[in-house]
Amino acid sequence: MSLPSKMQVVRFVPKAGNTKATKQHPAEIRLETAGVPNLGTHEVLIQVHAAGINNADLLQRSGGYNVPEGASDVPGLEVAGTIAAVGHDVQTWNIGDRVGALLAGGGYAEYVAVDARQVVPAPDQLELFETAGIIETTATVWFNVFMTGQFQPGDWVLIHGGAGGIGTMATQMVKAMGGKPIATAGSDEKVAYTEFLGAQGINYRTENFVDRIEELTEGHGVDIILDIIGGQYADDNMRALAHRGRWVVIGSQGGIKGELNFLRLMAKQAVLTGNLLRPRTAAEKGEILKGVVEYIWPLFTDGTIDPLIAQTFPLAQTAAAYERFSESDRVGKIVLTM
Repeated sequence: MSLPSKMQVVRFVPKAGNTKATKQHPAEIRLETAGVPNLGTHEVLIQVHAAGINNADLLQRSGGYNVPEGASDVPGLEVAGTIAAVGHDVQTWNIGDRVGALLAGGGYAEYVAVDARQVVPAPDQLELFETAGIIETTATVWFNVFMTGQFQPGDWVLIHGGAGGIGTMATQMVKAMGGKPIATAGSDEKVAYTEFLGAQGINYRTENFVDRIEELTEGHGVDIILDIIGGQYADDNMRALAHRGRWVVIGSQGGIKGELNFLRLMAKQAVLTGNLLRPRTAAEKGEILKGVVEYIWPLFTDGTIDPLIAQTFPLAQTAAAYERFSESDRVGKIVLTM
């Protein structure tokens, strides 16, 4: 089967009069025609059926997330589809395989070329649009909670942003692997949703989450914090952390700076670290995905974990999808379909 030479892609283009996008003046979302990517010897070409939307994509649109060197300027960090072609050195995949992929960019397109190590089989029982919405979240949670955070069954895990894509997946994964998730959210409705998924929910607008954690854990504190907030809750997070707890920062929605009591950090023998997934090498992403496929994919197949896709939009309606993604009442993932 011959491949097309052209495809549709979404690009972010700064508005007229602006040299680059900013938070005040985000880029325009345009559907354009581009060439189908050339295939490297160690890459596969995926015909994309669906692409997940993530907060990093919105940050890129507003100029807050630089594209890694060598990556496509087309947004999109996760896709699912079928293999359309394989590079000369690829032995692990065949044309027609149903797959998902973790990308450094390029997902909002009809085709994407990616290192074969960043590709995973689509879980049995899941549709491709569902697979497209779980690659980034499962990899993020596995890398940060289970690998970096050194999760052990029985651990208390505090998940900020518990009703979002990462938060809902973290709650399900921690619960399924024998942990005890605590999720913060900004409304009683969202708190109820996190509790439906198996977490102890806390409304951070009406409750002091440090005091509530003290009650829930009977003074133990949380063993792991998955933190998308950053500076705003720095001191509170340190107070909520258990002795020898692990605090992993993966976002800064609450600011890039915050006060921290280093004496408390030392006294608790705690670990504070931060991670970004997008700039990791293909080899690193491959190792992360091996754990996801081994331990988490069977939980999708048997129904223990739900992909929680909130809504799908055609690629041509990416702007509308972004509006829905940004609405405060959204829970779960938003996915673009081709």
